[in-house]
Amino acid sequence: MKTKKLLFILNPRAGRNKPHGPLFDALAILSGAGYLIRIHETSAPGDAADTAAREGAGYDLVVAAGGDGTLNEVISGLMRLDAPPPLGYLPQGTTNDFASSLQIPRTPASAAKNIVQNRMRELDIGRWNERSFIYVASFGAFTRSSYAASQAAKNALGHFAYILEGMKDLNTLRPYHIRLTADGEVLDGDYLFGAVCNSTSIGGLMKLDPERVVLDDGKFEMLLVPSPKTAADLQNLVLALLNQQYDSQGLVFRHVSSLRLETEEELPWSLDGEYAPSVPVVDIVNRQRALRMLL
Repeated sequence: MKTKKLLFILNPRAGRNKPHGPLFDALAILSGAGYLIRIHETSAPGDAADTAAREGAGYDLVVAAGGDGTLNEVISGLMRLDAPPPLGYLPQGTTNDFASSLQIPRTPASAAKNIVQNRMRELDIGRWNERSFIYVASFGAFTRSSYAASQAAKNALGHFAYILEGMKDLNTLRPYHIRLTADGEVLDGDYLFGAVCNSTSIGGLMKLDPERVVLDDGKFEMLLVPSPKTAADLQNLVLALLNQQYDSQGLVFRHVSSLRLETEEELPWSLDGEYAPSVPVVDIVNRQRALRMLL
């Protein structure tokens, strides 16, 4: 059996309350499939991206073990390479939204067994100005909770940590005035929330119909929640979101390949749950089938 080289990038902080035994089981499966494994434990924000960019080209496979933020970093690093190697993923975080969309098992050993089957899939990657994201770029209401909740709270409380953090935003809930051009359509108005995604789940709370989300079609799903003008408008928006009726009157739902968002306001973003500072102009482009994953 030919020996292949595997770079295993592990975030030791993700899922810290989980036992380590299942990870060892996964490593044994990968090793048994003929991979010579180098394990790199991340030590600081940005380390996973830098490691993937610096060393990834020298490996046959890169495997990320951590949460959505770790996955985002590894992919961001790989996207700096001219010819990135395939990627595998062992979800270890709190929400693991993208893993849910791809139906990647939560058990490390099961995910590792899928990786060694060598079933390759090409996936779209988003570019947010010069940064990359794999499943969602969002702004506005509750966006802050995805990156503000502490890792300890995520480990202890799971989804509830996001809900608690999101409740803190209620007192500051306000609209943002934006001008958005998406595939030629211009939208100019006040919005509470916006998301550009390539996933069936956002924050583990908002769900999109799997029949309407294709992960390699060169299109994002874009959802905008406009600022309600009356109490009745607010009630209708809440009901539409709770019932996942994204085509309801009032909400804006589109399939788009690229967009430009302009604003004069302070508008922080979340990219796969990681903070992105406000900038006056954001260009988002779908890089169709830019990433190869073993699933």
